[in-house]
Formats: sequence, structure tokens, C-alpha cells
Amino acid sequence: MSSSNPEKYTKRSIKSSYLSTVISVSLVLFMLGLLGLTILYANKLSIYVKENIGFTVILKEDVKPAIITQFQKSLDASRYVKSTDFITKEEAAKILQQDLGEDFVEFLGYNPLLSSIDVHLKADYANVDSISNIETELLKNEEVKEVYYQKSLVDLVNKNVKTIGLVILIFSSLLMIICIALINNSIRLSIYSKRFLIKTMQLVGATQGFIRKPFIVRGVKHGVYGAFIAILLLSGVIYLMQKQIPELIELQDIDLFVTLFVFVIILGVFITFVSTLLAVRKYVRLKTDDLYY
Repeated sequence: MSSSNPEKYTKRSIKSSYLSTVISVSLVLFMLGLLGLTILYANKLSIYVKENIGFTVILKEDVKPAIITQFQKSLDASRYVKSTDFITKEEAAKILQQDLGEDFVEFLGYNPLLSSIDVHLKADYANVDSISNIETELLKNEEVKEVYYQKSLVDLVNKNVKTIGLVILIFSSLLMIICIALINNSIRLSIYSKRFLIKTMQLVGATQGFIRKPFIVRGVKHGVYGAFIAILLLSGVIYLMQKQIPELIELQDIDLFVTLFVFVIILGVFITFVSTLLAVRKYVRLKTDDLYY
């Protein structure tokens, strides 16, 4: 009866060690997954903001509807255009009346506004240089009177997007290093507790490959288990975020989420594999006297 108690205690200790390793790996992978999620949303948000940047093409007076329709279709087919909206002079007057809070048409006795086309650009072209080139190209059309856009706003948006991107990149790099170090330390501690077992196997003639194999297989399993737990936690976070902020659904991209989840699994397997391999190699090469330090 007394001999079974140490065995139960040992099994309990081993299970506890494995469980703590899996939990540690899953929490660190969850943090990395959150970081990846932040980067994905930041990237989608920057694209969304840039694609809301555009310009207005002011058309000349008395341009025939058929020509306007043809011109708008040519804009829609352009490589730099995401979408266009045609606004008649009457619609433009209504919009301005709402902004001013008074009927300026009745006051002036006529509508001085012109028909226009609002152009929303693709994200890659939402910068001052590209818009300037597009403006030069559009002004060659006989039906175009003016191309209007806020240069300062375009500059500000692009500057802020670059700044935020740089901050996220630096923070991501630091957090990645910290997370990898945490997983590595957790696995090293787990292997450290089995250093005498490793040395015993070595003394009875086991090769280094034979000794490493079960530890590496177990380490990779821990990485996979931890990754799946992290994915479940990330799925919960995504669900809660979209429930609290419905606007995020517009930025949702299933393919990117799948890519993120696959990345978490690959990262979990890779880090645990490398960390386990290095830790086992270290204790295989240690002398017996050094095991006590």
C-alpha cells in the first residue's frame, strides 16, 4: 500500500507538469494571436479609411447625360477607382441646404452648383502623388471642369496610418520575443525536472536520438494542444468584439482569420519543437555532477 503512494504522487506530478506546460503555451499563443488579430484589424481599418478618401470631379455645365454615363463607366473601369457616385446639381443643392440650414437657391434665385462625380479610390492610390497624377489625367477630358480634393486631409491620413503601423510593428516585435522566451523557459523548466531520467537513459546505453524522440513528440503535442486552446480563446474574443462593436463585422475576413489560426498552430508546433530540442540536447550533454546545479 505504501509503495503505491509514491507512484500515484509521481503520476500526479507528471500530469501536473504537462498541464502547466500546455496552459503556459496556450496563454502565450493566445497573446500572440491577440497581437495578430490587432494587426489584421489595423490593416483592414487602414484600408477602409484609405478607401473612403477620394476626390470630386466637377463637370461642366450642360454636359449631356449620355456622355456623363459613359464617363462614369470609364472611371469605374479605371485601375485606381473603387467606386463612384454621380450627384446631380439638384442633389448637390439639397446636400448644401442641409449643411447650411437655409435655402440658398431661393435666396439667389438660381442654383449655382454643378453636377459632379464622387470618386472613391483603392487604398494603394489614396495618396497625394497618385491623386495629383489622376487629376492631371482627368483634366484632359472636355467634360471635366475641376478636380477637388483636400490635400491636407490625404496627407494627414497617410501620415497617421504610417505612424500607427510603425508603432504596431515595434510593439509586435518586442512582444514576439517576450512570448517566445516565455514558452522556451516553460519547456526548459519541464525538461529540467526530468534531467535525471535523461541521464539514466544515457547511462543504460540509449542514443541521443532515442532520448530526444519522446520529449520532442510530447513537446509538439503540447504545442498543438496549446494552439487549439488559444484558437478557442481567440474565437471567443472575436465573437465578443463583434457583438460589442457591430461595425467590426464590415472588416471581417474569414480567410484572414483562418490564416491567423493556422499561423498560431504552426507557431506553437515550431516553438515547442525547437525549445524542446535545445533543452534536451543541453541536458544530454551535461556531466552527471552538473545535474545538481
